Parts: sequence; C-alpha cells; structure tokens
Amino acid sequence: MASDGGMSVHDDTRAEQRPGVPALAGGALLMVAVVLAALNLRPSVTSAGAVLDEMRETLGASATWAGALTTMPGLCFALAGLAAPYLARRIGLNTAVAVALGVLSVGLVLRVLNGPWVVLGGTLVASAGIALANVLIPVVVKSSFAARIGLMTGIYTAALQAGGALGSAVTPPLGDAFGGWRAGLGSWAVLAALALVLWFVATRGRPDGVANAPETAGRGRSLLRNPLAWTVTLFFGSQACFAYIMMGWLPQVLLDAGVSRTAAGLMVGLVSLLGLPTSLLVAPLATRRGGQSWWVVGLGVFGIAGVSGLMLAPSAAPLLWSILIGIGMSVFTLAIATIALRARTSADTAKLSGMAQGLGYLLAALGPFLFGLLRDVTGGWTVPCAMLLCVLVGQLVFGFLAGRPRYV
Repeated sequence: MASDGGMSVHDDTRAEQRPGVPALAGGALLMVAVVLAALNLRPSVTSAGAVLDEMRETLGASATWAGALTTMPGLCFALAGLAAPYLARRIGLNTAVAVALGVLSVGLVLRVLNGPWVVLGGTLVASAGIALANVLIPVVVKSSFAARIGLMTGIYTAALQAGGALGSAVTPPLGDAFGGWRAGLGSWAVLAALALVLWFVATRGRPDGVANAPETAGRGRSLLRNPLAWTVTLFFGSQACFAYIMMGWLPQVLLDAGVSRTAAGLMVGLVSLLGLPTSLLVAPLATRRGGQSWWVVGLGVFGIAGVSGLMLAPSAAPLLWSILIGIGMSVFTLAIATIALRARTSADTAKLSGMAQGLGYLLAALGPFLFGLLRDVTGGWTVPCAMLLCVLVGQLVFGFLAGRPRYV
C-alpha cells in the first residue's frame, strides 16, 4: 500500500468515499479501459512523424507546415490540458474522459479527409483530446486504484509508451496495406473509438469522484500559490523537456557521431522500449514507501551519465549512451505517480495534474527549439548538451523535493 506522511493514500481516498459521494470503484474492466485509453495517447503524434515525408509530397506542403504539424501537439498539450480540471468539475470525471476520447476520435478522422489545412485542424482537435486525457487519467488512477497507485501508474505509463512505439512502427505498414498514408493514419481512429466504447461500458453507472468531491467550498482554491504544486510542475516540466529534446534530436546527434542511419534508428527505438520494463518495475517499488525522492535521483543519474557521454565522447559508446538515456527518461512514470501521491483528493489531483501537465508541456515544447537554436549558433553539440545537463540537474532537484511525502 502506498503511504504518504504517515497516512496511506487509501485512507485519504476512503475519506473521500463517504456515503453519497463515492469515487470511482476500481475493477478489472476499468483497468482494461484505462490501458486502452493510454494506448491512444501517443499514436496521433508518432504516426504522423512516421509518414511525414509522404504527407508533404502528396499535399505539396512546405517545411514550415511540417514544423507546425510536429510542434502543435506539445503546445496543445499545454493549453488544452489546463482546461481539463474545469471540465471534470463541470461534467464529471467519467464524462470528461469520454469527451476526450470522442474528440480524439473525431480529430483522427478529420485530419485525413482533405488538404494541408484540414490536416493541421484535425491534428489540433486530436491533440486537444489527448491533452484532456493526459490530465484526467491520473485522476482516474487516484480515484479508482488508491491502494495500487504505483502498479496502475506503471501499467498506464507502459501502455502510453507502447502506444507511441506502435504509432511509429505500425503506421507505414498500415498505409502500404490499405492504400496510402491517409488510411494508415486514419486507422488509429478505430482504436480510439474502441477505447471510447469500452470506457462507456466500464464506467456506466459509476459516480464521478471529481464532480461529487466533498470539498465544494474549496473548489475555488488555486494551486498557483502553492509551493509544492510548483515543485511538482517544475519536476514534470523538466523531465518532459529532457524527453522531448531526446525524441527530437537524439537521431541527429547519433548521426553526427558517425552512427549509421539504420543503427541510429534502432538506438532511438531502444530508448523508447527501455521505458516499458522500467515503468512496470519502478513505479510499484517507488510508491511502497512514503517518498520517491531517491528513486527520482537514481534514474536522473542515468540520464546525466548518458548525456555526458554524448557531450564528451559521442562516438566512443553510442549504444551505451542511448541505454543510459532510455533508463533516465523512465523517470516519467514517477512524475505521473507524484501527481497522484501529492494530492489528498480527486479534485486536488485534477487541479495538480492540470497545472503540472499544462505548464510542464509548455516548458517541454520550448526545449527542442532552444536545443536546436544553440546547435545553430555554436555549430556543435557541446553547448546544447550542456544546456540539457542543466535541465537534468533541475529535474533532480525538483524531483527530489516533489518526491517527499507531503500534500498540496
């Protein structure tokens, strides 16, 4: 059982579940629904990158258009994510997640119907659905699986990472099989629709923990003046910044180090795959005790070692550097778990999740741009990697503080 400051998370949530205001009940079907929803939260992004060259050729789109297409999801994760707690309070947690999955399904269909502007519009709609679900699913974990937050967070983040890997790996073959990139991208709408249907079935008749939370008088309380909320936000933002920079720039750094294109692709894939077992192992272990600080530091040290290797001797052991970076990026599962563990109630979890992910993804969206700008200005990778090391040091500091057993 995960504990925090002498009081278990289960006890806190049980206090929420007083007569008349029960939170979501856990169950096998809801667990499957959470996993299926998580599988849908990255293919929209990674699938487009896998067929971007075909899209540009067919649509006659410019490099600027391609840049907008790849930048839009991160910005949308930030802006739409801030609206998720308000939506959950207004219409309930169950319904808000259903709306998110519905919006995602519509966006995935819309973006394959017409020209470049329609593709951008559909991507915007799909990204808004993902942004809402990004914030709300941790609230579901808090409400429904309070005694198993670590296990469910590990499963959720592993499914999320698996969905991202599937998006990039499966979309090109789907396009080849069904007649082009439009069919390949549009196929993901089927998975989103299945998740929506299962979500309706799994939550039918279940009360909404956020909408009915026993803190009506305090709903106007803002976390913007809460130091712990800012600590969690900066922890989430710094780890997301690290991940976005590596996902966007690691292939080019490896190529410049003399790694072949094929080998670089395999190494980047390995970075993503390492997150799956680490998420399933680390999150349950880290949440068994009151704090997660030293777990955050331990994973952060791996990331620092990998980036240092890239900066000082990129061609010496690129595979080793990639493995260390992949392990370091697994701190994402602890960033998600921290959101649930640092809040007492579902309503506070929704607020903290919206703040941490909304502002955190905004910081993450700026990271790759700054990394590339420093590369252009200096003509090498030393200064950009030094900047990334500063981000990782910040992640260690804020993660250590966020991991201590306290509540917002």
